[in-house]
Amino acid sequence: MKVEERFLKYVSYWTTSCDGQEQIPSTDRQFELGHALADELRELGLSWVKCDEHCYVYGLLPATEGYEDKKSIGFIAHMDTAPDFSGKDVHPTLIPDYDGKDVTLQATGDVLKVSDFPRLASRKGQTLIVTDGSTLLGADDKAGAAEILTAVEQIVREQIPHGDIWVGITPDEEVGRGFEAFDLEHFQADYAYTVDGDYEGEISYENFNAAAALFQIRGVNVHPGSAKDIMVNAGSIACELHRMLPPEEVPEHTEDRQGFYHLTDMEGNVAHAKLQYIVRDHDQQIFEKRLAFLRELEASFNEKYGKGTVALSITHNYRNMLEVVKEHFYIVEKARAAMKAVGVTPVSPAIRGGTDGAELSFRGLPCPNLGTGGEGFHGPFEHITVEAMEHVVQILIEIAKNPV
Repeated sequence: MKVEERFLKYVSYWTTSCDGQEQIPSTDRQFELGHALADELRELGLSWVKCDEHCYVYGLLPATEGYEDKKSIGFIAHMDTAPDFSGKDVHPTLIPDYDGKDVTLQATGDVLKVSDFPRLASRKGQTLIVTDGSTLLGADDKAGAAEILTAVEQIVREQIPHGDIWVGITPDEEVGRGFEAFDLEHFQADYAYTVDGDYEGEISYENFNAAAALFQIRGVNVHPGSAKDIMVNAGSIACELHRMLPPEEVPEHTEDRQGFYHLTDMEGNVAHAKLQYIVRDHDQQIFEKRLAFLRELEASFNEKYGKGTVALSITHNYRNMLEVVKEHFYIVEKARAAMKAVGVTPVSPAIRGGTDGAELSFRGLPCPNLGTGGEGFHGPFEHITVEAMEHVVQILIEIAKNPV
């Protein structure tokens, strides 16, 4: 099966995950694709195949005779799509021999602009796949799943020698839980790659250190007519506290390895207010300084307005995988060599977010991230080309056929 055929098949499944759920997967609809993927792995001849009770799909392509002593490799993608935008009833549009110009999406009239996605110009002459504008496309990360299974199929069909190759397809990555129930006792790879980035030459091994910070502010509410020296307005304190944060250190004014404070939610009245932030930085020391600054704000506001007025809670989310991957850097060099072998220029951007690979790295499975060839994820401007996916398939094969 061609990679684009697999991709178009997978995006027909509605697999949107849902934040704030206790169970994994967060939505039962993910099982429909999960079971289909497991069946496909069995048809390809893999062993140790299962779609478990949490909708994690696993399979093993055993090593070629004589290659059993090579390190086992894993390829991982996720089946869910982001809850930011509809992933139901996706209607992809294929544009053969794309002209490299802006594209008007059929259902909404929205325009996919080259000025917003400059790499589009380099896709001229390729077969571009876009949405009709009413949904996202699902290249994040059904392209990764399609590329992995297509690579495995070609390895089997062409009898390419290889060590053990593990395949893992996870649910709930988009809500930050794709790693939680990943069974590393079953998935016996020595190292792995998530296939979940954008440009097909991407090999990323740095991501943000991340935490969530919640300020809860307690006020004193009395009638405004007799409030002098009694009222403590929690809403006003929340505004004052937010103004203490550096205004330039926010997502809309930062890029590359620059960290930030990001106010994601706020609510409040005179009696009570809440400010919810996410805090990010690639540099561990700077990241700790950011958290220390928030604690200093908590202390200073309690000194100003009274003990217990402001309560800060910090929840750590994930750490920079560089800490682990730098000890196994051959896996990065291996991916770069594979990209060059198929004519793709490798790049290593720092991920301005998290990745399941980061969490798996800290659980003992070094796991940098490869690109899928897609862009514009999580919205109606998501797009990918057939040729980019084909390049990724060849990169995965090159990685697998040169075991260490």
